[in-house]
Amino acid sequence: MSLITSISGIRGTIGGNPQENLTPPDLVRFASAYGQFLLEKNAPTVGTIVIGRDARPSGAMLFQLVSGTLNAMGFDIIDLGLSTTPTVEMAVKQHKAVGGIILTASHNPQQWNALKLLDHEGNFLNAQAGEQILALAEKAHFSYALVENLGKITTDNNALSQHIEAILQLDLVHVEAIRQANFTVAFDAVNSSGSFAVPQLLNALGVNRIHGIHNEANGWFPHNPEPLPQHLGDLCHLVQKTASDIGIAVDPDVDRLVLITEKGEPLGEENTLVCIADYILQHTPGACVSNLSSSRALADIAQKYHCQYHKAAVGEVNVVEKMKTVNAVIGGEGNGGVIYPPLHYGRDALVGIALLLSYLAERKISLSHLQAELPHYAIVKDKFEASAQLNLAEALQKIEQQYADYPLNTVDGLRIDFPDSWVHLRRSNTEPIIRIIAEAPKFDNAQNLVNSFKNKLQHLLS
Repeated sequence: MSLITSISGIRGTIGGNPQENLTPPDLVRFASAYGQFLLEKNAPTVGTIVIGRDARPSGAMLFQLVSGTLNAMGFDIIDLGLSTTPTVEMAVKQHKAVGGIILTASHNPQQWNALKLLDHEGNFLNAQAGEQILALAEKAHFSYALVENLGKITTDNNALSQHIEAILQLDLVHVEAIRQANFTVAFDAVNSSGSFAVPQLLNALGVNRIHGIHNEANGWFPHNPEPLPQHLGDLCHLVQKTASDIGIAVDPDVDRLVLITEKGEPLGEENTLVCIADYILQHTPGACVSNLSSSRALADIAQKYHCQYHKAAVGEVNVVEKMKTVNAVIGGEGNGGVIYPPLHYGRDALVGIALLLSYLAERKISLSHLQAELPHYAIVKDKFEASAQLNLAEALQKIEQQYADYPLNTVDGLRIDFPDSWVHLRRSNTEPIIRIIAEAPKFDNAQNLVNSFKNKLQHLLS
């Protein structure tokens, strides 16, 4: 069905023909390219690579192929088994590994899987490293180890426990306050790694009344695994049925967090980071960062606490690089991705849960009460599809010229800021479309903004 190789890794659908789908030859070639990249970067050291996976049915097969390939290049593998993306990221540093791989296609359906590649700090590879790996995969010039230098596989069954313990030790995570609040929590784990990670965290935080749904780690997703409101009807119903104080939804690899209020109403993925930043900035003022397609509500929260807000290009690695540059105390993306540097530089739903419950316990308020205090905006995300032969870059340049009198940001596509709204246009790297994201105080205003720019693109490309 599909195979996509990019600077951020390789992903595709399982089965079918090589170089058209995610098949064994493709996995061996790309794992070899990653291994060759590490060999050239760290020579003469070979080192250790940490690998973890979400619960997709293809995960075990991918692990065998990828780990065997890297063993053949001389790398030792630490197998975390079923794990979460942030757990793997932290384990890379814990084991002083030269890199790490997460076998997950994140929010894509279960027929998809992917290799997400990490550096020695447990961060996603930057664009330059990604380009080097793509070039190595294209050349297919790999160096494999002699028989006496083959690598081995060991297991680490404690990585998640160590991850959770590190969360409990954070200054702004108040376990006793959470315990005393006696929260009732409902969660939807979409039958993946959140099935065991979320309840283990909640138990460690002293939450005893837990109601799970879709919480068998078998990898067969009961609904679209992207944690958007239209996919979370079962969780909203569960919150109401169990009189829970909060509902928690995570994606298959547990790096995105979406919340449901005690009324059974979605908070909206854009507001996860905003809620947590409201807590962080009042206790530890400092810079904060989100990407160009995320809500301006975070900028409002930063202004509330007299802190600096910075925009980054879309993509976790870009947000992390900007956070490091400005020494941000909190950051993330509007898809429910929270990055909290005192723990690690990666999106982490588990630390997001702990910080959010700490905030509610500290103030003794409900999530809907907190929601009412937040800046209110409506965001619309759409796309403009065009023929592959059309010049999308030229169209964006013409729109940029038309709006030259407005504040513009061209770091990643084109973002135009208006007095009370904004629109972000960016080309897809993998298909002939322009993504259009707009935000305004009311939904109709945001939708009209999207429609207006779709019409402009249609006119320019017709």
